[in-house]
Amino acid sequence: MPDQVKTRRYSSPQRREQAAATRLSVLAAARDLIQDRGYAATTVVDVARRAGVSVDTAYASVGRKSELVLAVVDTVLGGGDEPVPAEQRNYVRAVRAEQTARGKIQIYAAAVARLAPRIAPLQEALRKAGDTDAACAQTWSRLVNRRAANMLLFAADLRSTGDLRADLSDR
Repeated sequence: MPDQVKTRRYSSPQRREQAAATRLSVLAAARDLIQDRGYAATTVVDVARRAGVSVDTAYASVGRKSELVLAVVDTVLGGGDEPVPAEQRNYVRAVRAEQTARGKIQIYAAAVARLAPRIAPLQEALRKAGDTDAACAQTWSRLVNRRAANMLLFAADLRSTGDLRADLSDR
């Protein structure tokens, strides 16, 4: 019986940190370029050049251009350097901590007023790009479905206050 090769997992904290830093750099470059130039005028080559990485590295760290836009939207919504899941965003936590429906709506409205001017152009560019690019159409659909699911969670959170009319459904 031939000798079996023993395999071991390779783990490098330094490599993980470097990959995370590269991802942050690509996201920051994409955010800046897309906000300055718009979606259509920004290429992944431009993003890679601004981030100081190869195009292949930009793709590997974030994904295709449509995924890059979604990550930028999530970064802006999260208010930081990296995409933040909805439930971890500061304004979502503040909404959930608030006890009254009126207070929850006020917090949410203030967040929308602050964030919409920055993300609406990105979302609209992604929607338009979906007319001719299947990947963008798929990413747009994911974004819309995710937003609808989050709004149902918001409605349920409002309902939990006891302040909503009983004859209205969360939908």
